[in-house]
Amino acid sequence: MSAELMKRRLTAVDILNRKGAKPVVSLTAYHAHTAAILDQFVDFILVGDSLGMVMHGLDSTVPVTLDMMILQGKAVMRGSNHALVVVDMPFGSYEESPAVAFRNAARILKETGCGAIKLEGGRYMAETVKFLVERGIPVMGHIGLTPQSFNTLGGFKVQGRDAEGAESIKDDAVAIAEAGAFAIVVEGVVEPLAREVTQLIKIPTIGIGASADCDGQILVLEDMLGLSPRVPKFVRRFGNLSSHIEDAVRSYADEVRARTFPDDDTVYKPKK
Repeated sequence: MSAELMKRRLTAVDILNRKGAKPVVSLTAYHAHTAAILDQFVDFILVGDSLGMVMHGLDSTVPVTLDMMILQGKAVMRGSNHALVVVDMPFGSYEESPAVAFRNAARILKETGCGAIKLEGGRYMAETVKFLVERGIPVMGHIGLTPQSFNTLGGFKVQGRDAEGAESIKDDAVAIAEAGAFAIVVEGVVEPLAREVTQLIKIPTIGIGASADCDGQILVLEDMLGLSPRVPKFVRRFGNLSSHIEDAVRSYADEVRARTFPDDDTVYKPKK
């Protein structure tokens, strides 16, 4: 990475220009301290509406509010200074009309300082994507398995298994790319289809449960660290922090109950 890019925060244009080049690295984050760690290694940080499930124990992303996204977006911006920060638009904040989407997307950018927003949907969202981009809001798309639509999809199921489904996803990708999105998350689709979509469009594809041939990859941080109780089958765990935290808390609790915490040299002792 060039010294020039290391001196400034990456933008949507930087990610767009990575099409067919060095793979784009991304993870989710919701806190300032985790964002500071990721900032050293990733190209963009997604403040995902997955925070509803990861942070709040919700069964889906549907109940997540705009205020929740803005609050965590602010935290991630404070913790990072290099990676592009992308904030998810939650369910109900953009589907009604392009004007409503613009109002809420503008609020996200103004109040968090982030560099882009992400919204879910294919062809039917192309008009909204175009409306936002023409008014200065960088948009990342999201097609395939779209978690906000899990009720109509019949659950969290792999998409594009049959010919009709595959053609629909390819049409979605083309429509969102032509509408002006700078990148598209491709989630939960069969591997050959994700590869074909990547070759079909001129903007980067960011895979999650898709194909290693996508232009980049993203995972939910807590999933890959072994902190989430429910992890998708495609996720490779790069750590098991849950067991480390459990061991540390158990040791702390044992010391407190045995009255051996804190050690004598850490106890505040008033001056005589």
